[in-house]
Amino acid sequence: MGRKGLLACLCMISLGCLAGCEKTPEDAVVREKGADRIREYEGESEKAAGGMLRETLIVPEHYTDRAVYEDGRLVIDTDAEVFCPDVDAVSTYGVLKRDGGQELIDFVTEGFFPDAAFYRTETYNTLTKQECREKLTELNKYRAEGNLDPYGFGTDETGSYFFNIEQKIAQYENMMQDAPEEKVLEPIRPSLGLETVTYDDDGNPQQEVMEDYFYGTAVTAEGAYDYWFSFSGPNNEFTIQKNQEDLAGQFEPVFWVAGEELRNGQEETEDGRWTEADIKQFVKLSYEEAEQIASEKAKKLGMDLAVYGWDYELLCRNNYEIQKGSILDGGYIFYFTRVIDGVPLTHTSMQGGGLEDIESTLETWKYERCNIVVGSGGICRVELQNPYVVGDVQVKNVKLLDFEQIMQIYKQMMEISNADLASDEKLRTYHITRIALGYSRIYDPTANNEAGILIPVWDFFGGFDLDLEEESLRNAGEGSTRSFLTINAVDGTVIDRELGY
Repeated sequence: MGRKGLLACLCMISLGCLAGCEKTPEDAVVREKGADRIREYEGESEKAAGGMLRETLIVPEHYTDRAVYEDGRLVIDTDAEVFCPDVDAVSTYGVLKRDGGQELIDFVTEGFFPDAAFYRTETYNTLTKQECREKLTELNKYRAEGNLDPYGFGTDETGSYFFNIEQKIAQYENMMQDAPEEKVLEPIRPSLGLETVTYDDDGNPQQEVMEDYFYGTAVTAEGAYDYWFSFSGPNNEFTIQKNQEDLAGQFEPVFWVAGEELRNGQEETEDGRWTEADIKQFVKLSYEEAEQIASEKAKKLGMDLAVYGWDYELLCRNNYEIQKGSILDGGYIFYFTRVIDGVPLTHTSMQGGGLEDIESTLETWKYERCNIVVGSGGICRVELQNPYVVGDVQVKNVKLLDFEQIMQIYKQMMEISNADLASDEKLRTYHITRIALGYSRIYDPTANNEAGILIPVWDFFGGFDLDLEEESLRNAGEGSTRSFLTINAVDGTVIDRELGY
């Protein structure tokens, strides 16, 4: 099995684990769940006596356990730091979708681009004759030197270069024939309903109205940024990314890759697996400097956002095989979430808008999220998704299960949800490295896909090793944002993070 096959296998197992979490143990540890159940939650008239939640729920700073199942083929190795917010009580809150009209567009635009000029991306990215000549000079120089892979794209399984320098030279020669002497920029306003030109399968131009999405280029004192957003059903998604030319100084594709993926995935450098030291050598600014830049930008959104976690990010010339020679820049990604009464919304890599039935026509609602990438040139990428409107308290000072009860459910569900090992799996070993209590939004997409409830949940983060008959996969869960199990801290029901309920 090749690298892509291993990654596909990992993905299927991860999804299978999450799907399995919906099964209920025979002794009914996990009870009926749903938004209606929350109305029955028991609130406490007074905050729990005895101090903070860590003390009243008897939550340790660190938790270790090792369990073996399936005749030794399944190992659940828990060696985890345990996060518990420094509060003495938690309440549940109603939450609504924020209206996605021009008001929201202006709100986000003003927060990130108060002084920017906006242009159609097609006109901003159009190459002039001089730019085409410069690229041709550069590529012809590489070819004359015998450097047929100047950007480090690597080769495929047959030894052929992913980057075809002859094809690129021909492409720029053709582009130069019709290229203008100067760019003719077309100003636009970030909004829906703009007209754009698309091309059909035969290459014929045709007018199209961007009714549900927008893309353009924002020119600022810090550089140019590609800016696009889409409104689809209950979801509002904004993406801001530094323009290709500003990022790389070239007209070839570039990609941001998270340190989590490099350290825990199957990517390797010329010297073996990526380490933190390998990654840090490409990061040119301090964590403190990067966090300040990101936090100042997030503050402008006025959503009471705070840094929940972070990771390194590397900017690569390609995503075929990420080698050190293909790295253009390094920086940090910051995961921002709301903090409500001292309790954060837990950040996970899951989107929360999946479907139980892939044939369903329901419009599902993804989680609120705000991720900001800071590189050596400042803000490089922003992802803002589904800003919530947090409403009134639903149940004040809700009564929570103690930590021992939660761990009983955890052990039982990890066994049950992995009781379907494939015949070629010799060993599956989970490494749970972090356990966290925080808020998560749940909702009922069959009743209302624009309203939900924030409830306290326990998440179990990590990775796993997989030994097959012919191949092996290693993921120690270092810095993982993947939650393998989410348990409602109030009633012990299991939340499917992929679905969002």
